[in-house]
Amino acid sequence: MNKIETGATPGALAGMRVIELSQIMAGPTCGMMLADLGADVIKVEKLEGGDDARQYRDPLINGVSAPFLMLNRNKRAIALNLKSPQGKEVLLRMVRDADVITENFRKGTMEKLGLGYETLRKENPGLIYCAVSGYGLTGPYADKGGFDLIAQGFSGLMSITGEPGGPPLRTGNSVADINAGLLAAFGILAAYQHKQKTGEGQVVETSLLEASLQQLYWHAAIYFGTGQSPGATGSSHVLTAPYQAFPTGTEWIIIGGANEKNWVRIAEVLGHPEWCDDPRFTRNADRMQNRSALVQEMSEILKTRSAEDWLTAFDKAGVPAGPVHSIGEALSHPQTLARGMIVEQEHPQAGPTHTIGMPVKFSATPAQYHRAAPRLGEDTLEILGEFGYTAAEIDALIEAGVVCDVNAVAAQSAT
Repeated sequence: MNKIETGATPGALAGMRVIELSQIMAGPTCGMMLADLGADVIKVEKLEGGDDARQYRDPLINGVSAPFLMLNRNKRAIALNLKSPQGKEVLLRMVRDADVITENFRKGTMEKLGLGYETLRKENPGLIYCAVSGYGLTGPYADKGGFDLIAQGFSGLMSITGEPGGPPLRTGNSVADINAGLLAAFGILAAYQHKQKTGEGQVVETSLLEASLQQLYWHAAIYFGTGQSPGATGSSHVLTAPYQAFPTGTEWIIIGGANEKNWVRIAEVLGHPEWCDDPRFTRNADRMQNRSALVQEMSEILKTRSAEDWLTAFDKAGVPAGPVHSIGEALSHPQTLARGMIVEQEHPQAGPTHTIGMPVKFSATPAQYHRAAPRLGEDTLEILGEFGYTAAEIDALIEAGVVCDVNAVAAQSAT
């Protein structure tokens, strides 16, 4: 096992042990955030195949799934057959010395395995059991499975994404999955604080539905205030204008006129200070009512100069504005790099790899990146040894197909 570099500050969550049964995105996002902050996250993967994200074959880096690499750094991995009695006993032994277990199975799956919360809490009353589901563990849809795309449609997110009058569109990223992972980590930390005070564990749960609904703060305010469901508005804001993407003579830029002071500056930069006295554009309410005319007049002027020229002028005037980057431009930008948002690690098979760094910075306990995503079964032998299994017992578990280690997986792949 790779250790944190000598002299590195222990993470804020050093001493927390997490057993991650979840896979693909939401749960692994949660686990990675905790691991980056020092928690010992043990990823328990199924036999055969492991986390389904390992099967995302495009793109591959020297035969390794890039999506899997992105979300599983800083974790140790054991491959375990939970359908076997011996596999269940291994997990129960691990649970006795864990603070947290995470899973994102359909409701009832863990109970069918004989590993539900009521069973696990008997082994460890202080266990924090975190479940991420499609719709939550209660309500008429509790038994349904869910995916990010389905949650985006169900929650209304797809109805407000895209251009007015266009077809429903998903957001460009997996917002339900990612936000569910963040909410799960948030809930775990609150429950961990409670455990530190009382010794008590509890169930923490969130869902892709709730993670999507949480994104609707402004849109829900409009609905509750008017009784009308807002629709798609392209890149423009539902409450303020001008606040959207505009074409220039070269490329698109974003202009943020989110308050009256910025609107005055925008009008001055564009050479039309009289707009501030135009009854169509004087107040934000006026601009929202006449947004089409506002966008048309602004666009005609913006098209006369390059994006670079306009951004320089807006920056000088103190107007929030920026370019519309491609993913590559954003990930390679000096500001992105200065914030430590790109992490390079060496993977034993993939070689040098890059992932997105911790988005929260700490002055005393910064995130640590001490190991790349694990190979399937990479730490099986080490982990079983830590939980008291002898070498002979480990060999017997491997022989019975209850666990596997990375060498066995590599040999099987070679054949």
